[in-house]
Amino acid sequence: MPIVDITKLDVGEPLPGWHDRYFAANSMSFSYYDVDAGASIHGHAHPEEEVWHILQGTLEITLGDSVYVTSAGTAAIVPSNTHHAVRAITDARVIIASQPIRERVGRHRQ
Repeated sequence: MPIVDITKLDVGEPLPGWHDRYFAANSMSFSYYDVDAGASIHGHAHPEEEVWHILQGTLEITLGDSVYVTSAGTAAIVPSNTHHAVRAITDARVIIASQPIRERVGRHRQ
């Protein structure tokens, strides 16, 4: 099984305050984010299912019509094609696992 050194992946900023590192396995992609307090992701939906694992900090996650405040040690499951949005209440660190692979992470496919 290949080993991925996350610290050696390119860092991008797809949205203000969202600092990312991506890689993909055979059928899943993984996004590592360091998020600045106050940064947000607009409401959107996509065909990939996502699981957000909050490692540090506090996020407000909107899933459909429900709003949740999540913190370190929690996970949020975003089903396929579900409208969702995210706002960082504090600086945060998260890992997002997506299935199937998010196309934008193809450059890091293992």
